[in-house]
Amino acid sequence: MQWEVVIGLETHTQLTTESKIFSGAPTAFGAEPNTQACPVDLALPGVLPVLNKGAVERAIRFGLAIGATIAQRSIFARKNYFYPDLPKGYQISQFEIPVVQGGTISFVVEKDGKPEMKTVQLTRAHLEEDAGKSLHEDYHGMTGIDLNRAGTPLLEIVTEPDMRSAAEAVAYAKALHALVVWLGVCDGNMQEGSFRCDANVSVRPAGQKEFGTRCEIKNLNSFRFLEEAINYEVRRQIELIEDGGTVVQETRLYDPDRKETRSMRSKEDAMDYRYFPDPDLPPLVIARDWIDRVKASLPELPGAMRERFVNDYQLPEYDAVVLTQSKAMASYFEAVVASAGREQAKPAANWLMGDVSSTLNREGIDIAGSPVSAEQLSLLLKRIADGTISNKIAKEVFGAMWEAKSASAALADEIIETKGLKQISDTGALEKIVDEVLVANAKSVEEFRAGKEKAFNALIGQAMKATKGKANPAQLTELLKQKLG
Repeated sequence: MQWEVVIGLETHTQLTTESKIFSGAPTAFGAEPNTQACPVDLALPGVLPVLNKGAVERAIRFGLAIGATIAQRSIFARKNYFYPDLPKGYQISQFEIPVVQGGTISFVVEKDGKPEMKTVQLTRAHLEEDAGKSLHEDYHGMTGIDLNRAGTPLLEIVTEPDMRSAAEAVAYAKALHALVVWLGVCDGNMQEGSFRCDANVSVRPAGQKEFGTRCEIKNLNSFRFLEEAINYEVRRQIELIEDGGTVVQETRLYDPDRKETRSMRSKEDAMDYRYFPDPDLPPLVIARDWIDRVKASLPELPGAMRERFVNDYQLPEYDAVVLTQSKAMASYFEAVVASAGREQAKPAANWLMGDVSSTLNREGIDIAGSPVSAEQLSLLLKRIADGTISNKIAKEVFGAMWEAKSASAALADEIIETKGLKQISDTGALEKIVDEVLVANAKSVEEFRAGKEKAFNALIGQAMKATKGKANPAQLTELLKQKLG
């Protein structure tokens, strides 16, 4: 039987406020346990929550960026459940009327080996407070409770069940991660818990309209774990159904060591949480002029920047999409073009999507941490354009630049000079080399004249070998054609 995978994601993004959502306690990461929890966070008798305006503003900022509706009146609710790290016995969240409603996120995903644009519909994004954290290690067999995170402001972003593979889910999560960092509403630090995904996964026979029974995989804090967890869960559900079993709606955890999901608890529905409006918090009213002020303060958004890259730099749409996946990459590209000239826009895009990105991935760093600056890369592009080096040699120069980790703006020139990599473009010198190659490879010459085109490539290869790859490829090709008639 053919199966279709159905995935929806719920993403908890920690907002970049300096204080918590309902108290003045700090949100800085790494403090000693329970040193950043005030009476409000601890739910001591008589305390009252006060909403953080900065958290609301960041929610508005995100909503405008995804084309959502900003609710001018929304309410906070108490989500009741009991857990050791939840001091109040309930979590303040939003249920019936969230602050952000609808919206879309578009991204590129590989499908059948080709890049394809995909758009995911968002259901909502709502404000809520985080819970504390249970610590199970180094406590002499006991569990410790750290309430530093209790009350940390979160924006929970919920999608429709629009994704059909783990690859799509990861591509969406990466696009969302890039956007919230771009907007400055979240620092995106997944290791510190600033960006965590819950994946709702189900399967159904191909062609069936009704959804299958879903399971939710909680707290996935890396893109690799997200992909592994979804793929495992899909296999588990299909095998279970094909063996005559039934998928039970439940919450599951992913074990990265064993690379499998395991049952955590039976899935709660909304009624189990007994939501009701929080009597301590009045409705949140967002005036139209507040929304307008936030809109005016937004940076250039990825969609607008993509369109500008296509129009101003004549880049293909695919290139523009890839380069605007992160603000840092887009800024780096524009810095290269500003230094090298607009005529170098397409070569710059090719280098960033090719050698630069592959090296960054291998090293596990972001473009912001690249040891090759935009100014240094622009000089390398100039040396390719003016014929000083070939594209092939440029790759060697780039590798040396990366390893050098030098701040010198003239680094490319220094490496070319030191290693003697300057391209041979002197016609007289090349002609002499071509004559020697033709004499030494008479058989290939005969084969070419007999109509074997591959023999020409063999002669080019021999000539490049003789010059240690330094010959100007275009001049060399032209000379060989002339000599061979």
